[in-house]
Formats: sequence, C-alpha cells, structure tokens
Amino acid sequence: MDIAPGAWRLAAVPALAALPAVFLFAPAGVALAALAVAVVAFHRDPPRPAGAGVVSPADGTVSVVREEDGRVRVGVYMSPLSVHVNRAPLPGRVTGVEHVPGAYRPAFSKDSERNERLRIHGDGPAGEWTAVLIAGWFARRIHPYAEAGDDLARGERVGHISFGSRADVVMPADVTRADLAVATGDEVRAGETLARR
Repeated sequence: MDIAPGAWRLAAVPALAALPAVFLFAPAGVALAALAVAVVAFHRDPPRPAGAGVVSPADGTVSVVREEDGRVRVGVYMSPLSVHVNRAPLPGRVTGVEHVPGAYRPAFSKDSERNERLRIHGDGPAGEWTAVLIAGWFARRIHPYAEAGDDLARGERVGHISFGSRADVVMPADVTRADLAVATGDEVRAGETLARR
C-alpha cells in the first residue's frame, strides 16, 4: 500500500523519540512507537477504482448536501480512521488552485464553513466543478498535488489533508439533487459515485 507524501517525515519524530524513551520509561517509549505507526497508517493511500458520474473526493460520511449559488454541493466528513487522500470528482483540466485562509473549527460542525480551505477548480466534458479540501481543528496541513493546467482523470489523486477534516464537491451546473446517489449520513469511499450523469 502506498503512503501519502510527507508521512514518513511526520512519523520519524515520535519514532526517533521512542528509542531513548523506551530505556528511560518503557510505557512512554511504547506509546511513541505506537504513535509513529498510527501516523503512517493515517496517511495510507490504497488504490481506488473510480466509479461513473461525479465521484466522492474522500472516504467518510456525507455531512453536507445543499444548493448554493445554483449549484449542488456535497460534503464528506473524514473521521480520523478514514483515508485522507483526496481525489478528483470528475475528469478535466485544473483551471485554478486557490488557498483560502481561515479558522480551524471541527470539520463536522457548521463553524467549519469558515475554516482554512483549498479550492481546486476543474473544467472538463461534464462541465465546471470544484473540489474543496477543508482543514479541521487538528488538521492544519492541506497538501495539494494538483496545479493549474494539470489534466486530471476521474478519481485521480489531487491532494491529502493531515489529521482529519472534510472534502466537498461543488457539482457542475446541470447536476440536480435528483441526480444524487447519496444522502446525508451515507458512508462513502473515495472514487465512489456521488451523482449520476
């Protein structure tokens, strides 16, 4: 299984601290070693085949289904146990990558609408879409892989968020609520269909 970029560097800190700690206070050394393993597991990046239509950008629970500015938006809350590598909801060319500074509220709360985020705008055969990667209260590191001008396949990796958060899709203009294959509370996996086209 692949690991998201940067995970080994993050895991190295508790791993290196575990070595002396195990001789000074064994439980602390074991806890630090377990933390290093957990960091690597958190950043796992399993292969995912992409479904048809608009696919989920993340593993997790559908927490947002609403219309805004005439477009349908679906948000997926990622728990600490979810895979946090995010994927393109549709094929197309990246027309812009926009970082928006903000707060760090829990990603499952309404206050998360003000959180730091990264918007990846795409345009392809299905129309214009946006993937929005939203940081949570503990997740303060959004790592984009996509850049303006990149051509993406449906389900291709576009970035990852370290340590919990949310990923939303702003659907193409012609997608309606009736096209959705999911509802609030549904469990989804990255690459699974959110809306039929």
